[in-house]
Parts: sequence; structure tokens; C-alpha cells
Amino acid sequence: MTGARLGKVPLETSRGAIQAPAWMFTVEGVEQKKVHVAVDPSAVTARPERVQGSVEEVTAFDLVAGKPSELLLRYGYGACDTVHGARAYETGQLVVVDVDEEDPGSGKPCPAILKTATTTVTLARPLGDRLVLDSGTGLPVLRRARDA
Repeated sequence: MTGARLGKVPLETSRGAIQAPAWMFTVEGVEQKKVHVAVDPSAVTARPERVQGSVEEVTAFDLVAGKPSELLLRYGYGACDTVHGARAYETGQLVVVDVDEEDPGSGKPCPAILKTATTTVTLARPLGDRLVLDSGTGLPVLRRARDA
């Protein structure tokens, strides 16, 4: 190792491209620089574990364009879970959708089957070009055509 400097590299994220800080290492005899993204380990956390009998947000798979102020949301949930409904939190730039499910916590065996369903979420104003995020994962919800 003959040198190191802090620089930036393009990095694709779930919310678009960013310029991430990175260490650029120079190694004697190697033309290409070794690049290591500089992220503090404390900035990356694991998703919380689900507690039996608790309510958890269901992951939204996609949404279908319909009426300007309505989202037709397709989501998945466990075969033994109970779905309690959907809602949306809105700002000027984005909409966060949330579908709650509850694990009955009965301790009885449950098949590892993913069921899918759709629900409609009514918005306070038309969606327009606002980004739609899933509250459970923080990832964008994909838009698809009605007949897809």
C-alpha cells in the first residue's frame, strides 16, 4: 500500500444514485485503485425481529395506476396472519404506504405460504410524480400498468 485518499464514488441505492464517500487506496504495481466505500458500521442496522403476536408492516409489492387519488396496492402476508388494513402518510414529495398484519401467536404450526391480496388506499391529493415507499422496508413500491 503506497497511499490512501478520501474521495467519492457513484453508488446506486433503492432511492437513486448517490455520491458515497470512499477510500481510494494505491497499491504498488497495481494500476487500478482499490476502492472501499467509507460507511460507519453504526450507520447500518439490521431490520428488527418480529415478535409473535405483534403487528408488523406488510411489504407492498407494487401499485396499479387507477384514479388520481387512489392507489391499488398489491401486498403479501403469511398464511396464518390477520391483515388489519392499509394507510398512507403523505408529504409533498412522497407517499409512504403501510399494510398491518398480526401473527396470531398461537404457537400452532403454520404453513410457510405467502398469500397475496390487493387493497385501495385513498390519498388526500392526486399521487402525481411523488415517490411511493413501503413503510416496512423503506424501498420504493413499483408502479405497473393496470393490465400487467
